[in-house]
Amino acid sequence: MAQTEDKTSAVLHRDTRFIPKKAVGGKGSYIFLEDGTKFLDSTCGAAVSCLGHGHEGVTQTIKDQMDQLSYCHSAFFGTEVAEELAQLLVDSTGRKLSKLFVVSSGSEAIEAALKLARQYFLELPTPQPERTRFIARLPSYHGTTLGALSAGGHVQRRQPFEPLLSKNTSHISPCYAYRNKFDGESDEDYVARLAAELDAEFHRVGPETVCAFIAEPVVGAALGCVPAVPGYFPAMKAVCEKYGALLIFDEIMCGMGRCGTLHAWEQENVVPDIQTIGKGLGGGYAPVSGILIDDSIVQTMDKGTGVFRHGQTYQGHPISCAAALAVQKTIKQEKLLDNVREMGAYLEKQLRQRFESHPYVGDIRGKGLFWGLEFVKDKATKEPFDPNDRLSFLIQEKGLQPEHSVSLYCSSGTVDGIKGDHLILAPAYIVSKGEIDIIVDALEKVLEEVFATLQK
Repeated sequence: MAQTEDKTSAVLHRDTRFIPKKAVGGKGSYIFLEDGTKFLDSTCGAAVSCLGHGHEGVTQTIKDQMDQLSYCHSAFFGTEVAEELAQLLVDSTGRKLSKLFVVSSGSEAIEAALKLARQYFLELPTPQPERTRFIARLPSYHGTTLGALSAGGHVQRRQPFEPLLSKNTSHISPCYAYRNKFDGESDEDYVARLAAELDAEFHRVGPETVCAFIAEPVVGAALGCVPAVPGYFPAMKAVCEKYGALLIFDEIMCGMGRCGTLHAWEQENVVPDIQTIGKGLGGGYAPVSGILIDDSIVQTMDKGTGVFRHGQTYQGHPISCAAALAVQKTIKQEKLLDNVREMGAYLEKQLRQRFESHPYVGDIRGKGLFWGLEFVKDKATKEPFDPNDRLSFLIQEKGLQPEHSVSLYCSSGTVDGIKGDHLILAPAYIVSKGEIDIIVDALEKVLEEVFATLQK
């Protein structure tokens, strides 16, 4: 997919040695490239383009907003489109969460959530300034800014910047049944063991020092679509409540319909105190993310200083809000969550039929239109491939070749932050059975070619 011919670029691309091919258009589930390739966007980029590309209703709404007002500073003015978006999202939670704070990226949303959690404890009638810590999970990824990267526990992403990262976050085990659940251990016993680990971590760092526990309901990039076992999140919430800490759900990748319900926590029988949202919020039509906030936090702030001591230039940007509002209205009006559930079940069926017996596919997991495959060298021992094999890179690059023309979102470090490989499939909510068949067929051919190369 990358090209090395004699071309120059003033862009600092992700790899300084290669200039990627240019995308020149897109419609539905497809992106059109400069060389004429029709590319099936089977991962929506990074689980972003939930409506696909070129949705005329959304683009027209954005154009209308630009004609009306493109920008105003939130320190001076509000906008009707921001109010309407906030009301829609608050209502979508059954008013279990009562306010929305809108920013531009997932990392920004995490930063805002961490700072809000800290300020909440300063605003209580009896302030708790000793609460300065967070507990997260390995090998989580919560964003790329220094605060968000500090909260995450992904070794490869953290390593170059470790000296710069805050030391106020500690990490516990993920709910990762494929590798960490003992043979013969019930879900209930596994949950009890993980809850005890969280409880012990509170005691290790001092329960009075913890602001919040942060986790993804379905782990995205770090583990490849790993859902929790039943009962896990209620147990984690109970531990947080025991020590007066908040529960933050990072739904930037797995939320906004990706897992079959608008909010992933709707399937977990628990409501977070703070929820981050992004990616599918605006479907890639504009940079937008946000946090949804429990009313008890809002009321505490209101009775205290009344000021969230955090703000950004593009906070509540009118065009971003218009894009998000149009995307969310479209999801609702076109009943796309029904399609997510129906096509998600079909995708799961096809993946299991095709790859459960594959010698190098150790696990198939996910929800809705958010599915991951974990690769192993030995299915019996679950031994991962050697990182030097660069399996994830080879699979992703092979998928990008013109003869396959399909996106396969691959990552490494699945097992311990260094070893382990997985891929994610996250097609658009408008995906058809025919397109899923194309995706699965292409994946089978890609894996056949890549593993044939490794066996030589």
